Amino acid sequence: MSLPQSVSIYDTTLRDGTQGLGLSFSSLDKIRVAEKLDDFGVDYIEGGWPGSNPKDVDFFAEAAKREWKNAKIAAFGSTRRADKSVEEDAQVRTLLEAETPVITFFGKSWKLHVTEVLRTTPGENRDMIEDTARYLKAHDREVIYDAEHFFDGYKDDPDHAISTLLAAQDGGAEVVVLCDTNGGTMPHEIEEMTLTVAERLDIPVGIHTHDDTGVGVANAMAAIRSGAVQVQGTINGYGERTGNCNLTSLIPNISLKMGIDVGVDVSKLTLMSHFVDDLGNNLHNERAPYVGRTAFSHKGGMHVNAVQKLASSYEHIPPETVGNSQVILISELSGQSNVLMKAKELGHDLEKGGKEAKEILGRLKELEKDGYEFEAAEGSFELLIRKAVDSYKPLFVLHEYHCSTRRHPDTHFETCEATVKLEVDGEPAYTVEEGEGPVNALDGALRKALKPFYPEISSVELCDYKVRIIDSQAGTAAKTRVLIVSSDGNRTWGTVGVSFNIIVASWRALVDSFEYYLLASRKE
Repeated sequence: MSLPQSVSIYDTTLRDGTQGLGLSFSSLDKIRVAEKLDDFGVDYIEGGWPGSNPKDVDFFAEAAKREWKNAKIAAFGSTRRADKSVEEDAQVRTLLEAETPVITFFGKSWKLHVTEVLRTTPGENRDMIEDTARYLKAHDREVIYDAEHFFDGYKDDPDHAISTLLAAQDGGAEVVVLCDTNGGTMPHEIEEMTLTVAERLDIPVGIHTHDDTGVGVANAMAAIRSGAVQVQGTINGYGERTGNCNLTSLIPNISLKMGIDVGVDVSKLTLMSHFVDDLGNNLHNERAPYVGRTAFSHKGGMHVNAVQKLASSYEHIPPETVGNSQVILISELSGQSNVLMKAKELGHDLEKGGKEAKEILGRLKELEKDGYEFEAAEGSFELLIRKAVDSYKPLFVLHEYHCSTRRHPDTHFETCEATVKLEVDGEPAYTVEEGEGPVNALDGALRKALKPFYPEISSVELCDYKVRIIDSQAGTAAKTRVLIVSSDGNRTWGTVGVSFNIIVASWRALVDSFEYYLLASRKE
């Protein structure tokens, strides 16, 4: 049994991942995640099911306008219906209308589903699979077939399960993906069945696993050992029930431990993991392998002493390999590598242990202790670095701001109003603006005050606004973290603010957004 030299990574965070509890993305979020995944280096990004909801429609429309560096965008759907020809099937037509270079469709491999769910015959089921693959292939799409419930179907009737794969192959599918849809198959079973399939088929085999028994990653690795050359999964293992195969564990396992080329930049793994968590408004899993905050942490005593002398004594890989950092809880230098890496990415070469690096790290620790998170707030993080390494000068001096809400008893109408008083290079500005809410009013008043001095600020749009309560046990006295996403039409950036007062947190994120944009624009 020989391992493949390379395995393609098929990310389904934006489709299968969002079917899990607690993960939801706006249309803009989906584009931002796709951009990060493309930069990360995955081969395929499954965007969703065209026509199923407005967000997916918007995503595919926007994705079609963009050039992707590494990834191919895939639309997802099903075979034609049993009572329709493929040409007449509206759902199949929406797959083509998404205008993606890749279409992935699923069909039934378990005879139980064919007879009891589809209420059709095994022969018609095979025709549905073959017809759909041939029709999509005839429209110049790369076609991937997901064999739903394959392993359950194989256990029930091996000949029938494999015949559905052969139907996809006969129809022109480039890859057939074996799906452990219920997540109940064990690694040794996956290995045996995948090997049988790989020997029977003339086209590549992929694997799609779920984590219902806690072996989703192990199952994917077992399939690769048996010849699978494509792996489907999600960032951080998001997905239905207990989740999908976790790519943030699988990718480094097969790349660093099995020596297989996966084509991704594993040094960006931790950033990718935290970005998806933050954009999905979810807490990080601190104990996650490779990307968790405690993955390479060491407390006082013999461990710290040993790690300081020889890191590999208690670390199975250098944490920088996956973009994480060693955390020695008693060391003032813990986490500095991560700061240096990010600073270099932003164009600043800092000396480890130098004054600037220590200043950034010290400030970062203070802010994180206060509840700040910077993984999806690259604008705020770059400002933090600029303030340490550049001749930083604030773009304006704030004197005061005020926000109020008035409720009109006769109409029950509420008016939000904000005032901002500031000065730029000694010139004062005092503005008042109404808005749909306090943050909208503050945004308008700040823009109005800055526009005469910085007219380019008109290009900035506030695209998204997220609030997370920190230490929710404190109830209404809890701290609030605000994440704002802004865009100038060409690029998108995030900024963050934290306070016990949601207005103050929002103000801090707003100011960072404008300041980041104006400083970056002038530097260019």
